[in-house]
Amino acid sequence: MIERTYCVVLGASGGIGEVISRTLAAAGWSLHLHYHENSLQADRLRSELSAAYPESDFRVVQSDFGSVNGAETLAKQVGQVKAIVVANGQSMLKLLTETTAEDMDALWKVHVQNPARFISLVSPQLRAFDMSYVVFIGSIWGNTGAAGEVMYSAVKGAQHAFVKAYAKEAAFSGIRVNAVAPGWIDTRMNDAIPLDERQMVIDEIPLQTTGTPEHIAEAVQFLVSGKADYMTGEIMKINGGWYI
Repeated sequence: MIERTYCVVLGASGGIGEVISRTLAAAGWSLHLHYHENSLQADRLRSELSAAYPESDFRVVQSDFGSVNGAETLAKQVGQVKAIVVANGQSMLKLLTETTAEDMDALWKVHVQNPARFISLVSPQLRAFDMSYVVFIGSIWGNTGAAGEVMYSAVKGAQHAFVKAYAKEAAFSGIRVNAVAPGWIDTRMNDAIPLDERQMVIDEIPLQTTGTPEHIAEAVQFLVSGKADYMTGEIMKINGGWYI
């Protein structure tokens, strides 16, 4: 009987989550591939990974983290969880004066409340291993903040604070808790940004280029590989020097 280790990838159908899933699958992980609405992409990813890595197990799981019970819905669908990667989320480009209470509530549920609740619900599974892992995909804006994205910056900052606090609380149980904070990453979400605006950002980045989802995925793989087991509570900046 094949002994498998499972990682839950929240937001596996997204641009960064998909690449993280492919990288972890190549490293031997079996995966619970979470999605909210993009079932076609999630099913396609599962089929591709199953064909490429037949010795592993890949399961598609659905849950709306914008709902009150999103975490409970997902927790009922997963098992043998040794790692969780929180790569789901939604952006919000609005001035604070234009941001509604409903907008704020949605951001909180998706980025903080449901991920934290889900981790709480499956923590007995994480503690069943000598070492297990939680990795958040935070943001450069969680470190420094962005005008026009005040509430998005706020929930990303909350993710970073959660990582630091839960790392202390969970350390005795062998759970390593870290985050990766990307800068500008080339994903489908950024395709619509005009070239002149894109160049203005690149001019501010010391490495003079944007990042790729692969840069983020490799950092995640490092954190769950066993090679970073003396790290916990860290926020890894992957931003080309844009914010140091």
